Amino acid sequence: MNLKFDISLAEGYKSGTQISRVLTEDWLARNMYCPICGETTIRRAEPNAPVKDYVCERCSAQYELKSQKRNSSSFQATVPDGVYRTMIDRITSLENPNFFFLHYDRYEVNNLVIVPRCFFTPEVIEKREPLPETNRRAGWEGCKIIMRNIPSTAKIPVIVDGVARPVIDVVEQYKKVSNLQTKTLESRGWLLNTLHLVERLDTVFTLDQMYTFVDELKLKYPQNNHIQDKIRQQLQFLRDKGFIEFQGRGVYRRIL
Repeated sequence: MNLKFDISLAEGYKSGTQISRVLTEDWLARNMYCPICGETTIRRAEPNAPVKDYVCERCSAQYELKSQKRNSSSFQATVPDGVYRTMIDRITSLENPNFFFLHYDRYEVNNLVIVPRCFFTPEVIEKREPLPETNRRAGWEGCKIIMRNIPSTAKIPVIVDGVARPVIDVVEQYKKVSNLQTKTLESRGWLLNTLHLVERLDTVFTLDQMYTFVDELKLKYPQNNHIQDKIRQQLQFLRDKGFIEFQGRGVYRRIL
């Protein structure tokens, strides 16, 4: 995998944003494989396709790319995206794309992660302030992806500090992580919230420690009067999927 951009494509562009878009989109189209099925290439989607930039010809998986000029492996707290309503409509339809998040510096890729589509809920998307009346696009409402609301488990590394991971490792990790796909948006939200709480605890944790988050979850689910039952249900789901291990007497161990 060649991590360098084709900087000749930047000729004729003056905007840094446009240059970044052209170079990163070209790089992904020329170098990236499908992390789902292992197909050696993914193609660009039709121009102006809503909330998707790339498609896999073999498995029809959809992807969107977000990039930043940065030499750090961690993204900023928020990542700008497009129209708020379009994004919300897609993720609530359970047909949202997977997301690539790319870092580059000196026209070369430093880090690349993929987040499976099952980890996107309205909690991950924040509406931006409408553009003012003085703007030619007055009233336009964009959105931001809140990176801290995506569990670390969901951020699958493809390139780490300028080194590409073996394709088979990425595909296998994607398969395991995407196995957390749920059938409803509500269950997806519960899964993400539970994963976040598990990641806030030590590798070995107890059910009683999870119960200390009841009040926090009650704020998110005020109509639910059985929060503890729901916590146990989600832990059972994570155990069945191989993400945590039950060690007996209310003790669990995080595996991923």
